[in-house]
Amino acid sequence: MGRSRILLADDHTLFCSLLRDLLAREYEVVGMVGDGRELLQAAALLRPDVVLADIAMPSLNGLDAGRRLKKEFPHIKLIYLTMNNKVEYAQEALQAGASAFILKNSESAHVLQAVRDALRGIPYVAPEIKRAMGEIFVRDPRAVHRSQHLTDRQREVLQMLAEGCSLQEIADKLQISYRTVRYHKTRIMEELGVSKNSELVQYALKHGLIALT
Repeated sequence: MGRSRILLADDHTLFCSLLRDLLAREYEVVGMVGDGRELLQAAALLRPDVVLADIAMPSLNGLDAGRRLKKEFPHIKLIYLTMNNKVEYAQEALQAGASAFILKNSESAHVLQAVRDALRGIPYVAPEIKRAMGEIFVRDPRAVHRSQHLTDRQREVLQMLAEGCSLQEIADKLQISYRTVRYHKTRIMEELGVSKNSELVQYALKHGLIALT
């Protein structure tokens, strides 16, 4: 029986290379990509057994890419390896079908264990996140942030707006009309309760849709 195939998605090239070297001892690393759109394209082409992805990636963040990945390829095990240690991210990731949520400062043995568990169908959550999840969701198991109420397209537009794209650039990239993008922006701002572009950026940073560079 061949080794399990793993696809890595992280826009930090050095970290991705180090992770590849770690995993290559036990698994076949079939590719490395730097953003969410590349992840979806590579998954369709390479058909990995496992995807390890960061949350904050350009173009399409890891959470939204992972949600689409699981819809199209539900058999792929999705693992988030991230610096984002907020419980809300872990909750959203697991709701989207992730098998594991671990932090980048974890020991290498924990990363390998998370992959092994995912392949066996056992969920794995970083211990510190697991403790915090228990504390928060005992108080309010329905806790979510507002961006989860946006549609997939609205979240996509929100990320691109926060990354500095103009309405026309977004329309061109998504192959939709300028008017449609403007409508999405209006609905996003209404849903999030903001009125300025700067507030959209602040919101996206706070909730991990984009990363500080």
